[in-house]
Amino acid sequence: MKKQILLVATIVLSILAFTAAAEEIGDVSTVFKLLGANHKIVVEAFDDPDVPGVACHISRAKTGGVKGAVGLAEDPSDASIACRQIGAIDASKLGQLKNGEVVFKESLSLVFKSLQVVRFYDKKRNVLVYLAYSDKVIEGSPKNSISSVPVMKWD
Repeated sequence: MKKQILLVATIVLSILAFTAAAEEIGDVSTVFKLLGANHKIVVEAFDDPDVPGVACHISRAKTGGVKGAVGLAEDPSDASIACRQIGAIDASKLGQLKNGEVVFKESLSLVFKSLQVVRFYDKKRNVLVYLAYSDKVIEGSPKNSISSVPVMKWD
């Protein structure tokens, strides 16, 4: 019993540790709800924590209604991502990056579902690749989105 409580607490804390990294840019309503918030698409921005000079924007569906307003709704797995170079990138540190490292994570349900962005470095092409997808403790979704950032000189 104590192990299960510790596991749930660890999962919740790890999810909360990543949620502060995104800044909401805006949203649009997609479905009117008489009670509670409307269903909407939210646009958020975050900077790659390990690669200064790269910013990503992610759009995702957010469930409204009464369940959505109190945080009990499960958001859909649909998301789209676009990443760009916005400043100088230290190319000497790119080879030290771990492929598949989580650079962003946000909860899509109370505990079991999250939206993740992982980063890969394509050394041959000198490109950073960002993959957005959702997962659940038991089963994830094949829905995904990808964005590439060619590393360019910045003057």
